[in-house]
Amino acid sequence: MIAEIATCCKELRLSRNIVEMAEQIQATTHLEFLVKLLKSELEYREAKRKDKLLKNANFYCIKDFDGFRFDEVTLPASITPDYLRNCEFLDTKTNIVMYGNVGTGKTYLSMALGVEACKRGINTRFFRTAALVNRLSEEKKNGTVSRFMKQLAKVDLLICDEWGYVPLDRVGAQLLFEIVSECYERKSLIINTNIEFSRWVNVFYDENMTGAIVDRLLHHCHLLLFPGPSNRMRESGIDK
Repeated sequence: MIAEIATCCKELRLSRNIVEMAEQIQATTHLEFLVKLLKSELEYREAKRKDKLLKNANFYCIKDFDGFRFDEVTLPASITPDYLRNCEFLDTKTNIVMYGNVGTGKTYLSMALGVEACKRGINTRFFRTAALVNRLSEEKKNGTVSRFMKQLAKVDLLICDEWGYVPLDRVGAQLLFEIVSECYERKSLIINTNIEFSRWVNVFYDENMTGAIVDRLLHHCHLLLFPGPSNRMRESGIDK
């Protein structure tokens, strides 16, 4: 009987969760059994979808809010930690720019936000900015940049870490500008940087393009400041 159920699931493109749950569900009527079985399949599919979102997000490690200290971040008066934890900024396609010294928690918080977004069914991608630009340049060289852009267009939250750490060539800067323009008022961007806005021109080498990027990013944006010292240096105990 179990083998027959498994065969039917395969033909109907249902998961083996049906087979496992069929032996566990208890019900007093056939209809109650069927409802419980179908609900378990829906829950299973939703869990698998969120797992896939988390895997595809490209985080190099998984972070959550449990280990993050909001008391070391200066938030705008209009938002709270719960606003961020609940990913409410995504509802209004609002960007977040995190500015501060290296090692102050920008990457940690952006990953925690991205992980939470995945858990809420939000299609998310995380990139080190230099790696994203290199990928864009390679795709352009191979004539496949349009296809890659279409893939990014399906993303609802794009996180760019280490923004401005590596100067860009003109082609890379133009491609990154295209990404920012495509995201404008369509989806949220999270930018982590230790470079103040007035110095971004040293990264993009084009004053007009830099102005256009800043204008689009800041139009709907929350600026989070990380004024403290490097957590990594503090935890290393090197000063001792």
